[in-house]
Amino acid sequence: MADEQADFNLKVVLVSFKQCLNEKEEVLMDPYITGWKGLVRFLNNLGTIFSFISKDVIAKIQIMERFRSSDQKDHYASLQAMVQYEMENKLVDLQKRSEHPESGCRTILRLHRALHWLQMFLEGLRTSQEDCKTSVLCTDSYNTTLANYHPWLIRKAVTVAFCTLPSRNAFLETMNVGPPEEAVEMLNEAMPFICQVYQITQKLFEEHTLLDLP
Repeated sequence: MADEQADFNLKVVLVSFKQCLNEKEEVLMDPYITGWKGLVRFLNNLGTIFSFISKDVIAKIQIMERFRSSDQKDHYASLQAMVQYEMENKLVDLQKRSEHPESGCRTILRLHRALHWLQMFLEGLRTSQEDCKTSVLCTDSYNTTLANYHPWLIRKAVTVAFCTLPSRNAFLETMNVGPPEEAVEMLNEAMPFICQVYQITQKLFEEHTLLDLP
């Protein structure tokens, strides 16, 4: 995962999430992982206050990469194939963590929750006014998503750290696609694909009662 230190470019993330869905609306694992690597670079560009999220995401990406290089790699070619394989073979701890603490379903669920936060935050950046405080956008999106799964101490530390975030325009410039207005245009193009991947994953996990895995 050395490449998570490279510069972030929003266009790379856009291309990856575009490629995530095939004609059957299956979420393909390899572009999903590539898209997440791009989002990790985005988090790293924002400074150490996001390291608590990016470190966990990196660990989850590495788990999925191991599945994709294992003898069972074909069962992990898409999220749909993974869920079917792990559920049919009882490879998911449904009630408490025991024999399968790092199942693909549990790992993707954690990435899925983090994607929801980033989706809401990026959508807020896209639609907000120039003078909008990114600290408020970030806090609001965090409180309605990831905060639900974090203990109080982490929630408190995170929301205090968000107060140090730069202005909206400075934020948009970290996306490395040109001036802020060009970054907004790229977000206009990228967000529908990110949202679609999130919604399909949400429906898949809901259908199999996997949204509350321990």
